[in-house]
Amino acid sequence: MSSEVTTDLVEKLKRKLSKGNVQWVEKTLKELHPADIAEIINQIPEEYKLEVLKFLDEEIISDVVAELEEDEREELLSKLSAKEIAENVVQHMESDDAADLVAELDEHKKNEVIEALTDEEQASDIIDLLSYPENSAGALMAKELIKVNINWTVHECIVELRKQAEEVENIHTVYAVDNQEKLMGRISLKHLIISSPQTIVEEIVTREIKTVVATADENEVVSKMEKYDLVVIPVINENQVLLGRITIDDVVDVMKEEAEKDYQMASGISENVEYSDNVFQLTKARFPWLLVGLAGGVMGAKIIGIFGIIEKTPVIAYFMPLIAAMGGNVGVQSSAIVVQSIANNSLRGSTYKKLLKELGVGMFNGLLCSVILLIFNLIFNDDTALSLSVSLSLFAVIIFAAVFGTWIPLVLHKYKIDPALATGPFITTSNDIIGLLLYLSICQLLL
Repeated sequence: MSSEVTTDLVEKLKRKLSKGNVQWVEKTLKELHPADIAEIINQIPEEYKLEVLKFLDEEIISDVVAELEEDEREELLSKLSAKEIAENVVQHMESDDAADLVAELDEHKKNEVIEALTDEEQASDIIDLLSYPENSAGALMAKELIKVNINWTVHECIVELRKQAEEVENIHTVYAVDNQEKLMGRISLKHLIISSPQTIVEEIVTREIKTVVATADENEVVSKMEKYDLVVIPVINENQVLLGRITIDDVVDVMKEEAEKDYQMASGISENVEYSDNVFQLTKARFPWLLVGLAGGVMGAKIIGIFGIIEKTPVIAYFMPLIAAMGGNVGVQSSAIVVQSIANNSLRGSTYKKLLKELGVGMFNGLLCSVILLIFNLIFNDDTALSLSVSLSLFAVIIFAAVFGTWIPLVLHKYKIDPALATGPFITTSNDIIGLLLYLSICQLLL
């Protein structure tokens, strides 16, 4: 299989499609991975997108559609009928991917697709998965799994396993349940192979098993699978009944989405947007925090206007960008460390100890930066009082920014607000305003 999609390949494919060279197109597409085909569809003109799908086997079409960018997939599905989506796409997907795809459709088409499914069990699974909240373990899980009764013999298990394996693409583990479908443990394939055919499952089952409840937040799933180094985790309800399983590929998708979301939020983008979105959507996502920055700038200007020291000693204006920049940088550093610790659940200890520790870090960094600035000013500036004022101001601003940058994400986290918000314009703007206030106040007192 080809492992890379080049510009030359895309251009050649477009030429062959325009000339109707069916054999070459069909042969080339068969040699490509579904992810590569999806990449090609993203790059070719609209009139060829559906045509490419016609050259693919039904099993491959579902994989390709699953790999498409969300906007591209939405555009493509809008051109297919509900019956075509059901028979050519959804029918060949695992339940979790099928539910995700159906959830992207409008309400009317969603119902039509589900009704068009000939497999009643698959339709039931999709409806069940769609009933869970969007960011929950239930919405993330797949229904396909291998399970056996804890009272069966190994021989019965292997027979049943062969039947169930037809419905499951990858067998990660075998789960053991009781007569009420409650999860009792797991069985390794090794034990099934080496055990006597007459051995009862209960004798070889591993009782210790990590699980998540279907109503749990997806971040809890990520945390647990990362902590225990799992490739799959079973999903249960409040009564311990086995509902499904979540695999590592789904968790990686969640981690990627969360990282993108945090990066956008840290950059002052309040909604999840893509570069391909229209001007209105991009403006809507960016404008709120630009407004915050604008308000901060106006407040900063007002603070500067309040202090008459600038009129008497204009030279202090030279150092205002330095004070504001250092305060913003230190605040973002402190908040970023706290946000990272919250994200990977490594944050331990009381808030008081965290603030005290950051105070120490701020004092040490502030002292180093202030001494360096003082030496620089004493060499290149004859005004000793000004040099001392600027250095002392920098020391105070760095200490404040370090503590403030730690405190804000902790408060946001406590009140269930995404702490990633604290690493962006909020911290920078706040530190700019308070940094200027501290700087001008100290200059007013000393000069």
